[in-house]
Amino acid sequence: MRYAKRGRLRFTSHRDFGRAFERALRRAGLPMAYSSGFNPHPRISYANASPTGAASEAEYVEIGVVESCDPADVRARLDDALPAGLDILEVVVAGPGALADRLEAGRWTVALPGVDPALAEDAVAAFLAETSVDVQRMTKRGMRAFDCRAAVVRLSVRTDEAAGQMCAILDVVVRHGTPAVRPDDILAGLREIAGLEAPVPPLQTRLAQGPLDPETAGVGDPFGPDRDAQADAGDR
Repeated sequence: MRYAKRGRLRFTSHRDFGRAFERALRRAGLPMAYSSGFNPHPRISYANASPTGAASEAEYVEIGVVESCDPADVRARLDDALPAGLDILEVVVAGPGALADRLEAGRWTVALPGVDPALAEDAVAAFLAETSVDVQRMTKRGMRAFDCRAAVVRLSVRTDEAAGQMCAILDVVVRHGTPAVRPDDILAGLREIAGLEAPVPPLQTRLAQGPLDPETAGVGDPFGPDRDAQADAGDR
C-alpha cells in the first residue's frame, strides 16, 4: 500500500501511525493474517517511514491476509477507517520480492519561505561542487557525524511566491543508505558550506520513493513488478 501524511497529520509519529493503522484494519474488517506464538500480532511490515513533521505522498506498508481481497475494496475500506490526512492512495497485490528492496531513493521538496532563490541557488551550487559534506545529527546512540553529499543524486532550486512572499523550493533526489540522509541533513550541509539559513521548521514533503534510474536521476514506481506479476497471472 502507498499512503500519504498530509496537513497536521504530518506530525504523527511512526508509532502513532502504527497504532492508528492497526485500529483501522480492525474497523475495516479485513481478513488479517497473524503471527504465531502466545501474543499474535497482525502481519504488517512498514518500509522506510518519513521523519515526524515531514509531509509525504509516498509512504509504504505491506499487510498479510488469509484470503484474496480486491485491492480497490481494501483501499476504500481502509481509507474510510483512517482520519483525513492519513490517506490510502494505492493498493496492489504483492508479487515476488521484497518491497523495501525497491525503495532505493526518494524525491523531496523543501519549501524555504522568505529565502531568496538566488541565494539558495548559490548555496546549492557550492554544495554540489563539494565531494563530501560532513554534518552531525543526534541519534539514539548519541551524536553522529556522516557525509550528506554522497547520497544526493540531484539537487535544484525553483521559485514560488505565495501570499506576496518569495519562497525558494529545493527539489532533491536522495539515495537511501545507512545512515539515511534526510532533508534536514542537506539543509545542515547547505548552512555549513554556504551559510544558508532555513526557516524553522521548513516544510518538507516526500513526493516519491522507488527504484533509482541512474541515467535520469529519477525515482521509479516500486509497484511496477507487482503490476507485472498480476498482469502475467491474468494472462495465464
